[in-house]
Amino acid sequence: MLLKVPEEKIVYSSEPENSIEYTKKIDKEYSKYAKVYDIAVKLLPFWKTWIKTVIPYIEGNRVLEASFGTGYLLLQYANNYETHGIDFNDKMIEMAKKNLSRKGVKASLQWANVEKLPFPDSYFDTIVNTMAFSGYPNGKQAMAEFNRVLKKNGRLLIVDFDYPVNRNIFGYCLTKFMELAGDIIRNIPRILQGFDFEYSEEEIGGFGSVHLYIATKLTTV
Repeated sequence: MLLKVPEEKIVYSSEPENSIEYTKKIDKEYSKYAKVYDIAVKLLPFWKTWIKTVIPYIEGNRVLEASFGTGYLLLQYANNYETHGIDFNDKMIEMAKKNLSRKGVKASLQWANVEKLPFPDSYFDTIVNTMAFSGYPNGKQAMAEFNRVLKKNGRLLIVDFDYPVNRNIFGYCLTKFMELAGDIIRNIPRILQGFDFEYSEEEIGGFGSVHLYIATKLTTV
């Protein structure tokens, strides 16, 4: 028997009242736990499996990975493309550069705020964003920037937490745990619908709490 939570329990997070303070807090935590994060990503097989689901869907030549962390996913694909990466945390950038250098993987990595990307309009064929969208203070602004720098017919690939469609209690509790840990649980399909994206959604793990979104931009900015 499937244990379901009531539909009224499916409530999304509110955007933080002070986006600057929220960002400072998240940045401080990532700086503090960067080494632990790097080890955890490498050791947790389910996490690696989840984020690597985007790789078969990368298209075109020029790719942006937004919020690449310590670079585990970049190691899996970056040499196959003209790959760019941005992250807000200096410690993560430093560790990612070292990790890529050790493996002989090339990518152009830099500091940037996802809400103001340092790239021209219609620049990328694919944008990759895994386990990071729930850490942005303004989801709509981040999506607006992804939309702006993505080419027409370009692909946006997102992996992040959301409630399971069947409302099973295990996936629900895992999503709530991530929210308690500081993530902003968002209705990503609704945000995508606010822009001219055609998309599909698939539950890929965590009892349905981890979702893969494959979106195609239909028009130019």
